[in-house]
Amino acid sequence: MNTDNYDALKTIIKIYLPEDVSVDDITPNSHLINELNINSANLVDVVLDVEDHFDITIEDDEIEKMDTVASALEIISQKVAK
Repeated sequence: MNTDNYDALKTIIKIYLPEDVSVDDITPNSHLINELNINSANLVDVVLDVEDHFDITIEDDEIEKMDTVASALEIISQKVAK
């Protein structure tokens, strides 16, 4: 796992965490909605911020696959490598 990408993604996610969830709760296996309690509107914001930060475009079908931190990192890694 690319730690730079992981740290950047954690920084992006941190902004959208509800008050009852700590940035320390973010792990590669964390489910963005079920565990980190990011609502669907904020999930769209996370995706937009990821696109801006990494200068990539994430397609709708890929957004559906971004359910965990690890799956998001996998998509980011594939896009950045192109």
